[in-house]
Amino acid sequence: MSVEIELKAHVENPEAMKAAISLLTSCLPLSFEKEDCYWDGVRLRRESLRHPDGGVEEKVLVTYKSKEVREGIEINDEREFTVSDADVFTELLKRLGLEPGVRKHKQGWGWTYGNIHAELAEVSGEVSGNTRSDLPVRNLGWFLELEILADEAGAETVAAARGELLGLLERLKVGKECIEERYYAEMLGDQKA
Repeated sequence: MSVEIELKAHVENPEAMKAAISLLTSCLPLSFEKEDCYWDGVRLRRESLRHPDGGVEEKVLVTYKSKEVREGIEINDEREFTVSDADVFTELLKRLGLEPGVRKHKQGWGWTYGNIHAELAEVSGEVSGNTRSDLPVRNLGWFLELEILADEAGAETVAAARGELLGLLERLKVGKECIEERYYAEMLGDQKA
């Protein structure tokens, strides 16, 4: 079992933030592109990772999770597995009677700082499906996402992780007022988020 304890914050100057994180971590970032489609609580992600050494890793992930927000920190009990063919899995979801909902695109860079995974990403997306497919793609802007993986979500574990995440946010000179408590789906206008 893996519990994600994370926060996300709005970023005004992504180039300056990229430089600050790279300097702090003393390593080159991993670049990524992630295409997500949510099907009634199931996320299908097509992910492309480009490592600093030039290697490229492509994978398709299926995720379902229980989510909550405590004092601006997301706590997600997540289950994830890979599939070999996104189109075949999409067909299965359709045959099970599920419909696509939110579609999200994230593109940016990732680093590791101690036990914190940091991503700086531009996020856009749309609410889709049979009745809302005419809605335009919305650019939500740039976000810094900081995440710690834990074995459980007890009060002490969450408090310790929260302290680490807020500490790194402070080191990067990002104010607490920049923290975004809403899920991306809510920001894109999905009323079921």
